[in-house]
Amino acid sequence: MTQNSFRILGLSLLGWFVTSCQKPSVSANKTPEFAFVTNGVASFWDISKVGAEKAGADLGVKVSVLMPGSGVVDQKQMIEDMVIRGIDGIAVSPIDPDNQLEVLNKAAASTKLITVDADAPKAKRLMYLGMDNYKAGRMAGQLVKEAMPQGGSVAIFVGRIEQDNARLRRQGLIDELLDRSSDPQRFDEPGVVIDGGKYKILGTLLDQFDRAKAKTYVEDTLTRTPDVGCMVGLFAYNPPIILEALGRMNQLGKVKIVAFDEADETLEGVMAGHVHGTVVQNPYEYGYQSIKLLKSIAAGDSSVIPASGFIDIPARLIRRNNVEEYRKDLNAKLGK
Repeated sequence: MTQNSFRILGLSLLGWFVTSCQKPSVSANKTPEFAFVTNGVASFWDISKVGAEKAGADLGVKVSVLMPGSGVVDQKQMIEDMVIRGIDGIAVSPIDPDNQLEVLNKAAASTKLITVDADAPKAKRLMYLGMDNYKAGRMAGQLVKEAMPQGGSVAIFVGRIEQDNARLRRQGLIDELLDRSSDPQRFDEPGVVIDGGKYKILGTLLDQFDRAKAKTYVEDTLTRTPDVGCMVGLFAYNPPIILEALGRMNQLGKVKIVAFDEADETLEGVMAGHVHGTVVQNPYEYGYQSIKLLKSIAAGDSSVIPASGFIDIPARLIRRNNVEEYRKDLNAKLGK
């Protein structure tokens, strides 16, 4: 090959290299993909799923909604799988944030990580989207006071206390009933009876998301403490289980119920007068706004992250006088 031929070949290769570098990469053309990882399986998360998928359709991004059915281990595996997959961002409701720091921080190092519904303030997440769970707990305490203005005994039911949202809701509820000052860092042991004079906290039953166990706890409480005046369910599935157990034992209307979230059975209970009221979040917006925020952050827009690291979607009180309007709005969002 002559020197001139080498020169022509070199120019051709150089031209190919420059042209190749100017072409967008496959990753640049890839549709962004985000994951929304819940802390369990519940109707609450079904509503969030609708919101997240609607955001995906509106914003032109892929969305995977993952609901762990087997607790922390299942959720950990889901997060790790999404990181390996090269997902562009993850919104997660951590089950046991203090003991999940390693997996959360690994995810944060590889992708955009935010928390939703329950926070993990010690993790390297970018922000938290949800409600102030301590304030919401105090709102539930206000409902108990309305339901039992003369005072009485209260039993609390929840899945687990390790979750930030459960701990804060419970503490806010107790502090409100005992007319304490606001202190989200306060913590009363779940197995201890707390007698505040007017209101007496019989204890907190932790069912670990086991529905059968949750029902047994309600029935055992009725048997062992027949003077219980009010039962409070802090997770979405707890109030329907309380309703079922009280109905089976002919105690509906005799024992007051205060709820969290908007399960169909809970809203029907409010309409029927069996549930005094429920503290609702906005799971649809949790799903929608999480994906919207992740898309902006992944695109390089950090201005959507507030200086506080917290976007508050306030809780609301639903009673018999506004439950119908609320339910119609919820059904419209769900396309029912």
